[in-house]
Amino acid sequence: MKTIPTINAGDTLELKKPHPCGNRLFRVSRVGSDIKIVCTLCGRALTLERVKLEKMIKNIIPSEN
Repeated sequence: MKTIPTINAGDTLELKKPHPCGNRLFRVSRVGSDIKIVCTLCGRALTLERVKLEKMIKNIIPSEN
């Protein structure tokens, strides 16, 4: 059985494929059924469905709160 990753606001996600600007790191700004992420290089905001985003994640770097 596949485990569901725990994603919290403030976490940094490393995705499998890079953003068109060349960066793979995104900061989570909102969590719900849709998750809003912001590119750490260019600042572009994306809102993705949780199920789609979970398939794109390579690594989760927890926030230091």
